Amino acid sequence: MKPKYKRVLLKLSGEALCQEGEYGIDQEILAGIAQEIQDIIKLGVELAIVIGGGNIFRGVVGYTSGMDRASADYMGMLATVINALALQDALESRNVYTRVLSAIQMQELAEPYIRRRARRHLEKGRVVIFAAGTGNPFFTTDTAASLRAMEINADVILKATRVDGVYDKDPLKYSDATKFDEVTYLEVLKRGLKVMDSTATSLCMDNKMPIVVFNMTKKGNIQKAILGEPIGTKVTGGDDV
Repeated sequence: MKPKYKRVLLKLSGEALCQEGEYGIDQEILAGIAQEIQDIIKLGVELAIVIGGGNIFRGVVGYTSGMDRASADYMGMLATVINALALQDALESRNVYTRVLSAIQMQELAEPYIRRRARRHLEKGRVVIFAAGTGNPFFTTDTAASLRAMEINADVILKATRVDGVYDKDPLKYSDATKFDEVTYLEVLKRGLKVMDSTATSLCMDNKMPIVVFNMTKKGNIQKAILGEPIGTKVTGGDDV
C-alpha cells in the first residue's frame, strides 16, 4: 500500500478522545486512536497532529459564560496540552516515537515549538503533536492546524470528525442533508459549511492546502484517507487534482 500523502497534518478535536456528549479522556478510545496512528507510521508517513481541548475545556464556552475571552482561551490551550500528553503516552506505549511541541513554553512537559525542530522530528520518523494551539487567544485549534500545516510543508490536512464528510446542513438533524464529495474553499466560506472556521479555511485557500474531512469513529478511516481512497469530502480550490 502506497500512501497518497507523504507528510500529513491530522486535526483531532478534543471530543474525539471521549464518548459523544461526555467529558474527559476515554482510555479505550485513546488506545484505538493510538493503534490507528501506529499502523499509519508503518506505511512510512510523516505525521503531525494538532489536538483540541474541548473534552476538558472550551475557551468559547468560558467566554459565553462571562469569563474574559483571553483567559478562557488560555485555559483551553492548557487543556490541549493535557490531551497531547495523554496521546503521547498511548503512542509511546506502542513504541511509536513521539514529541510534544507546545506553543506555550512549559519545558518540564514539552519542547517549545520551533518550526525547524518540528520538521527535523518528522524527517526522523517521529510523530509530532502540536499543543497549545497557536499560543495566542482568539485563535482556534483549526487555525493552529492550518498554520502548522503550512509551516511544516504538509501535503494535506486531515480533519477528523464524527460525520462522514461535509454536508449542506447538519446530517444529524436533517435527514435530507446532502453530502459533498468535493467542495471549494470559496463555497465553504460563502455557505458557512462546517469544515473549519473561516480564518483556517481562508489560510488554506491562500496557500492551496487541501483538506480532507472524514469520519474517524470508523476504524481504519485515517489510513484510508492517507492512501487517497474516496472517503469523506475533499476541500480544494476547484482546479486541484
